[in-house]
Amino acid sequence: MTTATDEFRSARDFLLAHREDYDTAYEQFVWPRPEEFNFAIDWFDGVLTGEHPERVALRVIEGDGTDASYTFAELSSRSNQVANWLRSLGVARGTRVLVLLGNQVELWETFLAAMKLGAVLIPATTMLTPSDLRDRIDRADAGAVIARSDIASHFADVPGSYLRVAVGSPAEGWHGYSDSRSSSQSFTVDGPTKADDPLLVYFTSGTTALPKIVEHTNVSYPIGHLSTMYWIGLQMGDVHLNVSSPGWAKHAWSCVFAPWIAGATICLFNYERFDPVAMLDVLRDAKVTTFCAPPTVWRTLVQQDMSKWKMSLREALSAGEPLNPEVIDHVRREWGMIIRDGYGQTETTLQIGNSPGQPLKAGSMGRPLPGFRIDLVDPVTGEVADDGEICVRSEGERPVGLMVGYQTGTGSSVELNERAFAGGRYHTGDVASRDADGFITFVGRTDDVFKSSDYRISPFELESVLIEHPAVAEAAVVPAPDEKRLSVPKAYVVLVAGREPSKELAGEIFAHCRQNLASYKRIRRLEFSELPKTISGKIRRVELRGAESDRGDARPEGEYREEDFF
Repeated sequence: MTTATDEFRSARDFLLAHREDYDTAYEQFVWPRPEEFNFAIDWFDGVLTGEHPERVALRVIEGDGTDASYTFAELSSRSNQVANWLRSLGVARGTRVLVLLGNQVELWETFLAAMKLGAVLIPATTMLTPSDLRDRIDRADAGAVIARSDIASHFADVPGSYLRVAVGSPAEGWHGYSDSRSSSQSFTVDGPTKADDPLLVYFTSGTTALPKIVEHTNVSYPIGHLSTMYWIGLQMGDVHLNVSSPGWAKHAWSCVFAPWIAGATICLFNYERFDPVAMLDVLRDAKVTTFCAPPTVWRTLVQQDMSKWKMSLREALSAGEPLNPEVIDHVRREWGMIIRDGYGQTETTLQIGNSPGQPLKAGSMGRPLPGFRIDLVDPVTGEVADDGEICVRSEGERPVGLMVGYQTGTGSSVELNERAFAGGRYHTGDVASRDADGFITFVGRTDDVFKSSDYRISPFELESVLIEHPAVAEAAVVPAPDEKRLSVPKAYVVLVAGREPSKELAGEIFAHCRQNLASYKRIRRLEFSELPKTISGKIRRVELRGAESDRGDARPEGEYREEDFF
């Protein structure tokens, strides 16, 4: 009799066998759709621990050089203890648990323990303010909090009867996580885990509005990340290092599910402040084979002489925001490797990507991944076109790696979900174009794309040209009101270390843009400024747009205009 675990393993092995055969993988892949499934019990304990108990499941390297490894068997036993202890404190199937931990072993123990209990995880960053915490407790209906001791005080003014567990030194009024070590290392489940039972509740990063609440099930991430595993190119025995902070969906993508689906080791570099040299040393010394980092990290790494580091890397990847082509070219020259871009959201697993062994096109984020059918939909007519909003077909064979929907507390947000799933498709809110070969190129958020003199402007395209200038570290382009053209592209620019704002440098950047952009796309205004970002590091262009709209055509101090120079 075929079990849910057998079906999951079969689907995984199919993707592993066709990791460089995109056409076969895309055309023949079939999602496992079990009625019951528990990733921690059925897969982590039953397969990974059962077959590879002494293999390293997790390695955490601290900024001070401290290095600790944990086998599948060790994490299985410890998560059993944590699950038994939490059960004794009242955490049960369906309890919503807000988790605020860093890259520490207790985070992975808690994830596995909650899955075993059938509890619902609400991962969150440790950088949340008390008002953020109150919002998450209230809107997500949290029944328990597991947090680092040093942030326990942040809950002093967050009312509620929720269970409080502190990890680290004792905190008054909180249970000490270390007490879990006295619990049994054997765990008995209280019943089956339904595939559609909730497992994860995420708050989006809120780049344009109040963070939305996204619900995932016991299969939408644990099984849905088969697509992410395929994109990364993970294989059994790999050492995978991903740069992302706990509390955000990408951390669960590449620091929990995708590597463990493949049977790989998760390697973490737990630093307080990012140091590109230290990161390159860790990649080399830990013999990392697959590495994924956001564009901000890659842009920092390429400022080093990367040829000095001899790597064991087989796969290099980027996600979170589109990666600029010049960074990809630099890494190819230095390491002989091509960074493969990928696209997904908190609401989904990896939907679109450049998979291993496939041809790449400059600027493209790839093709739809196995299990996803992608349409580009004209936002005005609703027709499928070569340019439009990225939409995932959700009627019929709904992708497993797609959220249940948006929530308000414990109920569904009817209005949000009607918009998000209109026309039998999940609407991402992102705009892209598709060429004749099926390669999809990101254009921008629907809220970020704007018109100037009736031409559609993609901020990302202009930002990519801006950071080709050696003095520019980051840039954000937004529309600035203009009496003649309705709006014109304005760039907010962050400079690399060692360069200072000046009129001369502004003139250089304008000249660079004139040489590399068509006249209708050119940057017309420029301001040297720090960029407002979400707590997860994404640029909040909505704030910059709002500032420009409020200002009108009035010229602020420190703004340079193209007509000043040409």
